[in-house]
Amino acid sequence: MAPLCRDSNRLPPMRLVFAGTPQVAADTLARLLERGNHEVAAVITRPDAPQGRSSRAVPSPVAQLAAEHDIEVLRPARPGDPALAARLGELAPDCCPVVAYGGLIPRTLLAVPPNGWVNVHFSLLPRWRGAAPVQHAILAGDPVTGVTVFELVEGLDAGPVLATSEYVLGAAETTGEALAALQELGAGLLATTLDRLAAGTVTALPQPEAGITLAPKLTVAGARIDWTRPALEISRQVRANNPSPVAWTELAGERLRVLLAVPADGEDLSPGELRAGKRSVLVGTGAGLLELLQVQPAGKRVVAAADWGRGLRGPGRFQ
Repeated sequence: MAPLCRDSNRLPPMRLVFAGTPQVAADTLARLLERGNHEVAAVITRPDAPQGRSSRAVPSPVAQLAAEHDIEVLRPARPGDPALAARLGELAPDCCPVVAYGGLIPRTLLAVPPNGWVNVHFSLLPRWRGAAPVQHAILAGDPVTGVTVFELVEGLDAGPVLATSEYVLGAAETTGEALAALQELGAGLLATTLDRLAAGTVTALPQPEAGITLAPKLTVAGARIDWTRPALEISRQVRANNPSPVAWTELAGERLRVLLAVPADGEDLSPGELRAGKRSVLVGTGAGLLELLQVQPAGKRVVAAADWGRGLRGPGRFQ
């Protein structure tokens, strides 16, 4: 199979337009800027978004980092904006790296850079295509996940694979912890892939048809704990939803967010039945006990579950 690079005689550096929005994308951009192997001519990011009680519009982390480095920032309301296409044509990038941009790149833009749009995805494709691959890997109990660098096409995360790297998920690892490690892994993998693209030494491998799974964004409604499920599944749900949207339940009509929890041994309790001791808080499930480790009562700060449990009056049951 021919290398993806259309001009195999072309050598570094390449001219890049980077597309991304959240902090994980900004961290990857920072790695590229630190290495300095390629020129970042501009960034494409989502428009400034309201934050905090004041609802003041705040630039994305990628926009803020680009501004610090005097890099042009493009904030199209939608990726199909004709003005974006015109400006991208003027910038004439060799390649467009993408990390968590937050919008589908239209066909007209995909054709602009000769080395394509190169996306960093936090799973081993074709497993977990979509917005929340790490969360779904944890929910499913996958022992191993990883990073895939692939060329964008019109289908959802369906483009040919340029590079992969595996990552072993810890038994108690949360989405936030795994993403931090995967971002570091992905930034390095993207950097070396760009170098290989520039040198014409990358071979693009089509994704297999077998093994495709989807990873839609997690919702607050879906983060509600069903205590009739086994303790192991609930512990995965808690880990997958940390740091967002955070698993939750209700006690006496008050919402309680559960940030950390692990399966535990002990006497049987019925699903949702709560038993708070001096050093632990145990809850019955559909199969086994779950020990709550870290919780956040409504309107209050995050606390150790044992500290929260000492304030309870008698036994209770989660709804």
